[in-house]
Amino acid sequence: MSIGWGEAAILGLVQGLTEFLPVSSSAHLRIVGPLLPSGGDPGAAFTAITQIGTEAAVLIYFRRELARIATAWARSMTCLPRVWRAPPMEADARMGWLILIGTLPIAILGLAFKDAIETSLRNLYLTAAMLITFGLLLGWADKVGAKRRSLTELGWRDGVLYGLAQALALIPGVSRSGGTITAGLLLGYTREAAARYAFLLAVPAVMASGFYQLFRSWGTGPVAAGPTALATAVAFVVGYGVIVAFLRLVSVRSYMAFVIYRVALGLLALLLLQLGLLQPL
Repeated sequence: MSIGWGEAAILGLVQGLTEFLPVSSSAHLRIVGPLLPSGGDPGAAFTAITQIGTEAAVLIYFRRELARIATAWARSMTCLPRVWRAPPMEADARMGWLILIGTLPIAILGLAFKDAIETSLRNLYLTAAMLITFGLLLGWADKVGAKRRSLTELGWRDGVLYGLAQALALIPGVSRSGGTITAGLLLGYTREAAARYAFLLAVPAVMASGFYQLFRSWGTGPVAAGPTALATAVAFVVGYGVIVAFLRLVSVRSYMAFVIYRVALGLLALLLLQLGLLQPL
């Protein structure tokens, strides 16, 4: 299998459209890849590298907020004995520590289950099941969540729980944003606050994973270096527009449309598997 420039651009478009929506970009790449003329799974490495493009969009969109958080976090390093006492710590410094702590679960589990993530966990039956299961969970969380809390109320316990939810996205079909947004809703945060923190929390994990795969497998996977770079660039441009639209949307609308879409996509994947148009691995 060799994915060309045109197919790489399509996969980059898919990555950019789906990375920030609670629908699992990795599941979409896993399903769309085999349906392209070249056929086959573009692989975990390709997925991780193209996510550099979408996370670059996050860095630009949230550049002022991230710069403020990074500066406050750096200042807090000079008074480490006070780090664990939330009241005297400024909100931005605490957010910096929460992002780092929330990144630990996905970093640890990602290294521990690296081989499974690149092989057995990419089974399309599992992907379809995760799309449906976590889609329904998102719908339930959106219905029962209090949706009153803002990110200024984010504490250490919630930061860890957000991190554990993000780690579930190591399984294609769960969705990084979907898992963290679901956790945020169940913890009582507003839809916009849950989505915003999901974007911020993803930055260290996704960038680290992407650059790790970049140096580990650049040009050696099923997608050559040039088409991978093109897909990453397309994902960046499209992803930036999706961030703007998504944050506006969730401030006034529920997640029900995404729930319906996830369930429908999961059922479609199962149907294609049964018809032999997709292969599990």
